[in-house]
Amino acid sequence: MSVRPRPLGKTGLVVSELALGTWGLSGDGYGAVDPADAERTIARALDIGFTLIDTSDSYGGGAMEALLGRVLKTEPAKSAVVVATKIGTDRTTEPARKRFDAEYLRARIQASAKRLGRERIELVLLHNPSVDTLTVGEARGAMDAMKKDGLVAHWGVAAGDAEVARAAIDNGAEVIELAYNLMHAIDLHRVAGDAMVSGVGVMARSTLAHGLLAGMWAKDREFKEPDHRADRWTKLELERRVTQLDAVRFLVRGDVYTLRAAAVRFVLSNHLVSSAVLGPKSVEQLEQLVRETGSGPVYLPDDALASLPRALARAGILT
Repeated sequence: MSVRPRPLGKTGLVVSELALGTWGLSGDGYGAVDPADAERTIARALDIGFTLIDTSDSYGGGAMEALLGRVLKTEPAKSAVVVATKIGTDRTTEPARKRFDAEYLRARIQASAKRLGRERIELVLLHNPSVDTLTVGEARGAMDAMKKDGLVAHWGVAAGDAEVARAAIDNGAEVIELAYNLMHAIDLHRVAGDAMVSGVGVMARSTLAHGLLAGMWAKDREFKEPDHRADRWTKLELERRVTQLDAVRFLVRGDVYTLRAAAVRFVLSNHLVSSAVLGPKSVEQLEQLVRETGSGPVYLPDDALASLPRALARAGILT
């Protein structure tokens, strides 16, 4: 089992084409995870060859960054792993609020660096800012200053939509992170030209659409708190989305044995994508995803990719 490298845009970094996402491992996304299981999953990802880890200072209230710091400290050969941490969510208030003022950003980056055991963080992403934050706020100046001071090697934006991603690119972001998957490709498609011209690195999150694209849910599937999916879809919305999966099941053929495999391979078929973020909750899930991704140069056949837009349109999915 191995993971192939790709350039992370214009940063000069080369990272694994699969990144380890840690929201689920933190317990915030899908419910409690034993820290020992989370640590084993991270260690196994490093063994397989993952060299990019996606996290946030808000995951577990900083506990996930601290866990990563411990794992990376005990694996000196893996210390060159690129950690991409997201900042900008202030959880000291109820409800949590977004903060991107220069003083707050500097303090949070210093705290993250301490938890991660790093003098300089390789990649910091502003966590779902608005367009105004990027165009008229203090964020860009603050990030450029911290890069100059050596606190940050590279900075970018975890964007909620194409408009924010375009503003990020226009304002100097070196990396953007966007939701991109079989059922939601429109945002990356809308900024594809900007990304190509600028040379920005692209991290694709929600690769499996929070588990939907594993293709294993019944139409009446129910989620319980604290699983975030309990609030993400209404019963009717989830039923519609599960039904729409029929439009892409034709991708499961040849050496693509599952819909889950097709979903990951679809993301990697896009040459703009630097790395696809996966969010396994266990070593078993991690190994399954890597095994099914495949090792050949072609992830999905050209004819399958050509057929996708029409198939998705018939199912009412905009791409």
